[in-house]
Amino acid sequence: MLKRLLLASALCAAASVQALAQTPVKIGVLNDRSGVYADISGEGSVAAARMAVEDFKAAEKGLKVEIVAADHQNKPDVGASIARQWYDRDGVDAIFDVPTSSVALAINQVTREKNKAFVNSGAGTADLTGPQCSPNTVHWTYDTAALANGTGGAMVKRGGNTWFFLTADYAFGQALQRDTTEVVTKNGGKVIGAVKTPFPTADFSSFLLQAQGSGAKVIGLANAGGDTINAIKQAAEFGITEGGQAIAGLLIFSSDIHALTTKTAQGLVLTEPFYWDLNDGTRTFSDRFAKQAGGKKPTAVQAGVYASVLHYLKAVEALKSASDGAKVVAKMKEIPTEDPLFGKGTIRPDGRKIHDMYLFEVKKPAESKGPWDLYKTLATIPGNEAFRPLNQGNCPLVNKS
Repeated sequence: MLKRLLLASALCAAASVQALAQTPVKIGVLNDRSGVYADISGEGSVAAARMAVEDFKAAEKGLKVEIVAADHQNKPDVGASIARQWYDRDGVDAIFDVPTSSVALAINQVTREKNKAFVNSGAGTADLTGPQCSPNTVHWTYDTAALANGTGGAMVKRGGNTWFFLTADYAFGQALQRDTTEVVTKNGGKVIGAVKTPFPTADFSSFLLQAQGSGAKVIGLANAGGDTINAIKQAAEFGITEGGQAIAGLLIFSSDIHALTTKTAQGLVLTEPFYWDLNDGTRTFSDRFAKQAGGKKPTAVQAGVYASVLHYLKAVEALKSASDGAKVVAKMKEIPTEDPLFGKGTIRPDGRKIHDMYLFEVKKPAESKGPWDLYKTLATIPGNEAFRPLNQGNCPLVNKS
């Protein structure tokens, strides 16, 4: 009799464990894995997502999580096609990362149609929480409004009151120029010229010569990744900063500065939401990440993937389902955010994740203690000051509420 009771207890316990692990969650990390944004996202974002699942202890909390990845090649049609296949045939519940704003806007639309979830870390356009906001989308890491408020405002206050833009000719570059122009003019500055540059491009010489000839005090680079690296290298070759003009990298990542080296990038002022050496939490995570990434420290985009996957899983655990994307996103907005990389925060009704941003300056070579010792902190910008006010984004979700 005792043996039967013990056997029955064991079977019940096994059944309970089996039942606990029956909530399936399939996450798709969609990004640039071979082009100009591969270093800021790429395989590093996939590693960050896996770390989040591990740290969340998903299996112990009844979630069976699978991660898949694909390369959208920075093409909206390719990204949308992958998203439809993932949602319709492959059972993907949520898509993460998606650098390249034109691709992100396409994924935003497909996700809403399919009632799945889209948690963006890589794209910059603030339109994702503005006119194109969706009940199925969260914009986590940064956006063009926050970058403009940080770097644009700081440069004008430092005396850079005339600007010329080199703007990547797609949604992100155009949004960044628009938002920075607004900040510059609001602070008493003036935009005296701009030129659209092909995306991607390796040769910025003719565009830099136009900017140099304009006499503007600040040349604003409304681009990112490999394009930014190429533009800054060529600006150095032309002696632009030596001639008295400042270069403002409006979207710079630590991987870009590492590639440029502090010798080339020293003195550059930039805005980021994350840096590996900010505090004990960021350092601990970054050391673990580096062991999986050949010694590379995580970028803000990769950190955003980690933190956003953690929060997404909290929402799925609370609902015990990932199937209804709008419900999951609503739960993400309801639960306060907290993680070791971005600290405490919130997600607004428009889908904008709110956390502090930081104004950094690239160290001089003599100040740097190693290849990843890149920044010194100039200022912390509180989240409610960094991001666009909720009532100014023209988000239909806000207007209807």
